[in-house]
Amino acid sequence: MTLSWIGALLVGLSLGLMGSGGSILTVPILIYISGEPEKAAIAESLGIVGFISLIASIPYALKKQVNWRNVILFGIPGMAGTYGGAYVAGFVSSTFQLMLFSFVMILAAVLMLRNKKITDVDQSLAKQQKWWLIALEGVVVGVLTGLVGVGGGFLIVPALVILGGLPMHVAIGTSLVIIALKSFSGFYKYFEVLESVNQQINWELVLIFSLIGAVGSFVGKIVGSKISGEKLKKGFAIFLLFMGVYIIYMNV
Repeated sequence: MTLSWIGALLVGLSLGLMGSGGSILTVPILIYISGEPEKAAIAESLGIVGFISLIASIPYALKKQVNWRNVILFGIPGMAGTYGGAYVAGFVSSTFQLMLFSFVMILAAVLMLRNKKITDVDQSLAKQQKWWLIALEGVVVGVLTGLVGVGGGFLIVPALVILGGLPMHVAIGTSLVIIALKSFSGFYKYFEVLESVNQQINWELVLIFSLIGAVGSFVGKIVGSKISGEKLKKGFAIFLLFMGVYIIYMNV
């Protein structure tokens, strides 16, 4: 189980550093290292990432780096979308979920490798953005979260910067709160999904993984202020690319 706990630390580090990437690491770790069934791993990922994101958001909230307007505009539709995505997960195969998950990993990698750095947007732009665009993306990312267990931070952070007009550090803090809300919504629905396929949550694994990941998130927040985020992002993207291809290979 040592590899699983190292993985949990990496999940926390990712969330603390970039406000994203946690669940993209969690699902493969739970399936290929901890040996969890696919649907159970997706459900557990939602619970783990929800808890870690909630804890990781506390330093941002204390520094007033969470935009609560965007939490409502993005988060509430996202919760509804996640609940719906988890419902649909009960009607699709685990192979379909993992294949979709692998394509999401590759998409995340490509977006991260595009040499375009997300810069802060003038705050005045936030007033010009249509609220329904933010809510619509919340629903879409939410459905994805429920279907494959990804928090969607790699989509949420750019959306909050571009559509919400938020500075990068505020977008990261806001993303963590949104990920927590969406993840808990999907986690709740998965109890019913797992019951229908005779699987259950490994609570011991979820608890230990969450606690180690929470510690990692605080370390990530500290490390993020001392090293180049761009280099980390590229290294993480390459890792995601390989993992996405590997999952496709394992399921074809």
